Amino acid sequence: MAGHHPFARLTEKLPPESRARIEARKGELRAAMLLHEVRQARAMTQKSVGEALNVNQPAVAKLERRTDMYVSNLRSYIEAMGGKLNIVARFPQGNVVITNFSDAGEDRIEADPVPDAARP
Repeated sequence: MAGHHPFARLTEKLPPESRARIEARKGELRAAMLLHEVRQARAMTQKSVGEALNVNQPAVAKLERRTDMYVSNLRSYIEAMGGKLNIVARFPQGNVVITNFSDAGEDRIEADPVPDAARP
């Protein structure tokens, strides 16, 4: 095809600052994805995820379109793709992993949520 070039080839002549901005933006886009985008990035089909969940493909399609679901359903979906679900509350003082939805014994705090100055 005339006029079509791989993205990497198009960017190789850009100044280093521009390439750095592109790489940063790619990282941002990878950090926030819709469920179906996560599945596609993992090179999985709805059928293969459905087989891992013991449901049919239309059930997976329906799950991917939901805007509200049980945490257990989301956890199962993520685990069917080989991942692990963590729910994190972000505060200015640090992040806290919410353990109501996780297995016992997992690390609960990523950073100290209470600053030393606020301790008694």
